[in-house]
Amino acid sequence: MTNDHAHSDRIRRAVSLLHSGGLVAFPTETVYGLGADAFNPSAVAKIFEAKGRPANRPLIAHVSDIEMARRVVSDWPALAQDLAEAFWPGPLTLVLPRHERVPGIVTSGGPTVGVRSPDHPMARSLIESFGGPVVGTSANRSDAVSPTCAEHVRASFGDRVLVLDGGSCRQGIESTVVRVDGRSLDVLRLGMIGIEDLRRFSGEVSLASGPSSGADGFDTPMRLVDADQIESVRRALEDSGKAVAVLGIGTEVVFGRPMPGEAGAYARALYSALREVDALGADVILIERPTGMGPIWDTVRDRLARVSCRDAD
Repeated sequence: MTNDHAHSDRIRRAVSLLHSGGLVAFPTETVYGLGADAFNPSAVAKIFEAKGRPANRPLIAHVSDIEMARRVVSDWPALAQDLAEAFWPGPLTLVLPRHERVPGIVTSGGPTVGVRSPDHPMARSLIESFGGPVVGTSANRSDAVSPTCAEHVRASFGDRVLVLDGGSCRQGIESTVVRVDGRSLDVLRLGMIGIEDLRRFSGEVSLASGPSSGADGFDTPMRLVDADQIESVRRALEDSGKAVAVLGIGTEVVFGRPMPGEAGAYARALYSALREVDALGADVILIERPTGMGPIWDTVRDRLARVSCRDAD
């Protein structure tokens, strides 16, 4: 079977599963998603069950284009049109008033729904072949780090979920999430599209305060440390009998993982690197705090703050 035929066969099988109320894991440019028919509440419920996801955490509707997006929202303001034309397909989720046809389970009973058009050929082929929005969230157990390759998904769900293997995600960090309210924007989650990018379209852009609760699926406590303090902190911890791993950029790494110094490369490697160092069996992981400037570094620091919420002393 040729690659094209194998690809088509996988997509057909995935579409059939979605139509029958099943779940499919699929790649996007950000992370792998766990998807279901957005208009089928019993199918959507399977996502929450599979992930162990709290019912008060809404999902995102993945669409092929603006026309499909307008099927899941009750209002499509001019600002949403401008943003979609500029950033879709891509890593931007727009939060807008939900259409009544969207089941309440998707939005956790709330009045708004997140919608985005992913920029990955396999995701787009899946959604277009299915012919409707595919609701989803990251394809991992709840509160674990998001998966950036098919192997990560299989580690969470084994053979219970069909996985469309599209290789490693080229961006590796979840989408920027913005609530659109008239001509103003509220950034609910930082992503690869930065605040300054959004200010080109609206002068009223606000950022939700602080990171959300961290991913607690790691066995090893993690601690963010400035580069000039890592060595002294490491020595103090080792003197107290702890095995210390380091996730560093400029810092010499003997036990742990060196990270790229370029923002995009760091973001792509981040979640895989966190999984790797967590598996080393250390007592504590010290993460060198990045100091680079720009939207991607801001997002990297946001994600690192989330995973280092636990006490690592």
